[in-house]
Amino acid sequence: MRFPGWVRPAHRWFVLLGGACVIGGGLVSAAMAPAATYHSSWAVAYIVLVAGVAQVALGLGQAGLVGEDLPRWVLRSELVGWNLGNAAVVAGTLLDVTLALYVGCALLVAALGLVLYAIRNAQPGRTLVTIRAIVVLLLISMPVGVVLQAATH
Repeated sequence: MRFPGWVRPAHRWFVLLGGACVIGGGLVSAAMAPAATYHSSWAVAYIVLVAGVAQVALGLGQAGLVGEDLPRWVLRSELVGWNLGNAAVVAGTLLDVTLALYVGCALLVAALGLVLYAIRNAQPGRTLVTIRAIVVLLLISMPVGVVLQAATH
């Protein structure tokens, strides 16, 4: 796969894994369509939108804002935290394991904190505002999702 020159190698994993989540979510949707449940429908939407689309947006946004100026540990920690956190949230929700849901949310909050750390010195502009808005939206929606999950059980 060819990436534009401004998408640095370190950020390509965000695009690749996020794209895999979007495709995987579509495949899960197709497989579950004959016997869809509330939780399977939720899982598909979550995998596509949060694990997939948001990951691509955060990765490309950082690439455009800071390029290769970040230490590798920051990008790796974001990537691992984001993907493990999302896996824990989905597993915790589908298997009704509240602790996994909470651990997943904590990993996601840590990953989003690292995103904010990574872009702290970025030049002001629309991309910076957009990435910050995505982070704030995710940080607000996570507690709401946890409360809704707790209410459905």
